[in-house]
Amino acid sequence: ALALENAGLTEWPTALMGSFDEAFLDVPAECLITSMRAHQKCFSLRDPETGKLANRFVCVTNLIATDNGEKIISGNEKVIRARLADAKFFWDQDLKRQLEPMRQQLGNITFHAKLGTQADRVERVTELARQIAGSVDAEPDLAGRAAQLCKADLVSEMVGEFPELQGLMGRYYAEAEKMNAKVAQAMEEHYKPRGAGDDVPTEPVSVAVALADKLDTLVGFWAIDEKPTGSGDPYQLRRAALGIIRIVLENDLRVPLVSEIDAAWKQHAAANPAATDQHEVRDDLLAFFADRLKVHLREEGVRHDLIDAVFALPGQDDLALIVKRVEALSDFLETDDGENLLAGAKRAANILAIEEKKDATTYDGTPTGDLLKEPAERALEAAIAKVKFDTRAAIDVENFEGAMRALAELRAPVDTFFDAVKVNADDAAIRENRLKLLSEIRAATLTVADFSRVSG
Repeated sequence: ALALENAGLTEWPTALMGSFDEAFLDVPAECLITSMRAHQKCFSLRDPETGKLANRFVCVTNLIATDNGEKIISGNEKVIRARLADAKFFWDQDLKRQLEPMRQQLGNITFHAKLGTQADRVERVTELARQIAGSVDAEPDLAGRAAQLCKADLVSEMVGEFPELQGLMGRYYAEAEKMNAKVAQAMEEHYKPRGAGDDVPTEPVSVAVALADKLDTLVGFWAIDEKPTGSGDPYQLRRAALGIIRIVLENDLRVPLVSEIDAAWKQHAAANPAATDQHEVRDDLLAFFADRLKVHLREEGVRHDLIDAVFALPGQDDLALIVKRVEALSDFLETDDGENLLAGAKRAANILAIEEKKDATTYDGTPTGDLLKEPAERALEAAIAKVKFDTRAAIDVENFEGAMRALAELRAPVDTFFDAVKVNADDAAIRENRLKLLSEIRAATLTVADFSRVSG
């Protein structure tokens, strides 16, 4: 980006190298790099032997100077010396202040008019991080301390000058104060992932704070009904949700979204009696996560209808398990058994929908054994009972491939039933009983997915 900017500023770009006092290298490299880039559009250089920042820079001029650029270099060195002196002053002053006093000033910064100050936000994130810690194998005390301090650098001189360094400066200040390494790391990494190309945090303390920070933001804006629209997302809530999804999936974490959303909502509701209803926030946010998950998985070639089919089941708030269910369902539907069972389940659902609408009733319920006259329907009833038991047993131990194998046993008896049995029998009692048997097909498949949401 800096190269393109310089190219746009010059018609005859000529690179010249200058230097600055080595004493400035005591300041974190990112501060110096940012200062030279932002103020002078200069490139920083690294020592090829150590890989560390060198006391050299490259500036780009628009001409070939007759004195080999000595005056231009001298002028840039003078300006850069002043800029780096400012950066060093900010760094030294911030080290004197320390993080805890900075944290206490967060009450002077408004996060959002309806969501309170940054101090209010930090209190909520701290409580949530301690709760999430148990789900991500983090130490609650470390997660809580990191969350307490995670926004402190917002009041630092350095971040005031260079906002893009927030988080990173918090880490440097924590390291300078000899804080726990995991706390220091979390102060930088809780902002991750900052975008599509950014890595997710993997250290458990960082993960706990990152999830808490993003979840508090999402629940807070949902509670005040400031949700993204088709034309805008000013608070980058889609990115926050995608960040949570990526952190959970890439670390293979078991985080129950419902309980964490509810915990975050209670904190917001305690400060805002006008907050949107808890159940409305929870349901709407889960749907939002489902949409974001579809976008994320679609890029990996996963069908969005399969995500719908799994999300439609009750209690689906564990993102990692949802993905594993979807993967198992996808593999199953690519087999002959899966494809034919889907067709049979849809046929059963269509017949039920027509007959229930016509009769203005529902046929949910257990069929009467004495009315099962045909061998094919008796065999189907027995198969359904076994499949229900086997799929539930497999799902209880999170063996989704096993659940699909159990479900495959329905394929043959369902095919035989439709070949051999007339559902709309002349005898009203037998007809009703067979429609109940169709509802049992629907119930059996609902153990693993809502087949009505699967296209094909």
